[in-house]
Amino acid sequence: MSVEATPLRALRPPTWRAIVTHPDFRRGAADIAHVALGLGAWALVTGVAMVQSGLSVPLALFMSLAVFAGSAQLTALPLLASGAPLWVVWAAATCVNLRFVIFSAIWRPYFLPYPRPYRMMLGYFSGDLNYVLFMRRFPEPRPSAEQLPYFWGGVVVNWTAWQTLSILGIVLADSVPARWGLGFAGVLALLGVTASLLQSRPAWVAAAVAATAAIAASALPLRLNIVVAIVAAVAAGLAAEAAERQIRGARPHRGAAPQGARPGGSAAEEAGP
Repeated sequence: MSVEATPLRALRPPTWRAIVTHPDFRRGAADIAHVALGLGAWALVTGVAMVQSGLSVPLALFMSLAVFAGSAQLTALPLLASGAPLWVVWAAATCVNLRFVIFSAIWRPYFLPYPRPYRMMLGYFSGDLNYVLFMRRFPEPRPSAEQLPYFWGGVVVNWTAWQTLSILGIVLADSVPARWGLGFAGVLALLGVTASLLQSRPAWVAAAVAATAAIAASALPLRLNIVVAIVAAVAAGLAAEAAERQIRGARPHRGAAPQGARPGGSAAEEAGP
């Protein structure tokens, strides 16, 4: 007989007023605001690319609001423009977004007490930068009252900045040349935030493996090298963390009593009658 992994009764989410008045809501908003410039450039170039790829303005607006995934949108646009079958477009976008499956699995211990529809809504609003900043703020998967306000503070700013600049790019598509390469600013923003997380040996190992795997698998179609890099990095990071724990456990503690001696006594005293 299987055991239900979810709580018997879902936790009721706090009211919106309680969330926005929490100090961590402002902290989450401030953290994401520091990288808003790069995020905005990425959104702007995505909006421009949608129209310049042949989408009408209404369809581009719908895609921006409904999909809300810059990497997947930029992957799907050339396929749509070339008349690729719809299943190919879906497959390509799905492969690029597989990283969010890993993100949601890591987020699960934090938000599991809440109802499934609410968690699905959290999934829609989440982004790469939100994940990185959230994990830097809460590295241990123990639910706390600060996590949901911090999450919402970040995603509200992230979503608003993205949609505002994306819509601006859609409207001004004919005035902003795509050759400006504004999307690279978004990559730099994400890279800068990620670099700030490299504070331990396992993190450095995971980053090095991810970079190596992404380059080695760059010839794979549908940007599958991203998925390969994520899987390899997770495996390498876990292995490095386990090895580090094992090394720490094998080291003798400073000041430990010799084997067979009483705490506070000497070995010579133990040898006496």
